Amino acid sequence: MMRFYIFLHVLSVTITCVSAQTGGPELYANEFLASLDESLKSKVLFEYKDAERYNWNFVPKARKGLSLHDLNEEQKQLAFALLKASLSDQGYSKATNIVALEAVLREVEGRGEDDAYRDPMKYFFSIFGKPSEDDLWGWRFEGHHISLNFSSDDGTIVASTPTFMGSNPAVIPLEEQKGKQTLQLETELGFRLVNALNSQQLQQARFSENALPEIVSGNERNAKTLEPKGISYADLTALQKDLFDKLLNVYVKNYQLGFSTKLMEKIKKAGIENLYFAWAGSMKPGAGHYYRIQGPMLLIEYDNTQTNANHVHTAVRDLTNDFAEDILKEHYEKHHK
Repeated sequence: MMRFYIFLHVLSVTITCVSAQTGGPELYANEFLASLDESLKSKVLFEYKDAERYNWNFVPKARKGLSLHDLNEEQKQLAFALLKASLSDQGYSKATNIVALEAVLREVEGRGEDDAYRDPMKYFFSIFGKPSEDDLWGWRFEGHHISLNFSSDDGTIVASTPTFMGSNPAVIPLEEQKGKQTLQLETELGFRLVNALNSQQLQQARFSENALPEIVSGNERNAKTLEPKGISYADLTALQKDLFDKLLNVYVKNYQLGFSTKLMEKIKKAGIENLYFAWAGSMKPGAGHYYRIQGPMLLIEYDNTQTNANHVHTAVRDLTNDFAEDILKEHYEKHHK
């Protein structure tokens, strides 16, 4: 396990230098592709319209694309440079820590060093279309507890959802990393917000004493608005709104600065007052709990019920632009009439 943490540290230092370059994500993608031979390129490249782009998941399973096993150290660094250019510092830190948790989970479950089920190297990169500042293309980083899906048009990231980040264990029990939490704020701010509600507000927000067993949207291609809606942002006090805003920003600010700013502008245009907060399950850590934030164009889900409520799943869906569906229509109207 320690060897993999050292690898991530070296990778982080290297990529900090690499990311000082300027330019859009296509530059990093093309540098990565230039490092691959034809055999590896054939595994990583798909047409943008390929159905594989929608084949996203967040459980241990066979996947297409290039795994970390397929790449040498230089190629890993170039691939992760693309990922770092697509996320904020906090988002990139979460993603790499989730990868490292595979080694922790292997130890927690008593599996051997060579166990292939909990394998930190079974995370995959895929590229859809031709990376270009003039055309629409996309890429994905995916494995157990991660699915990050991006699209870029005119040299700018225009879609970063669906997004899935999970953490197992949510709180590391091993002495070496004891108490460390990868998705800590997602948990702590959720509890702070629900416990800040008065009894009348709680009747609106808490729709069940039992937590839902999983995020409801799952890995569906098209996420839908869910019921019940919970309590409206408009019905919160100033202090509660501040907690809500902080929780919302934990998710939005995982993305690259330019995209996260545009996403927040889009949320505000749809109306912050139209967002709802809903809770199910325990109001204290240690037992199953679930919450969601939803509105006209946004769905965020958080679930912690598995493994004695020490196993977090989170998902972010843009109900209007997952997989750049809305941008895709605009792009083809503009460029392919």
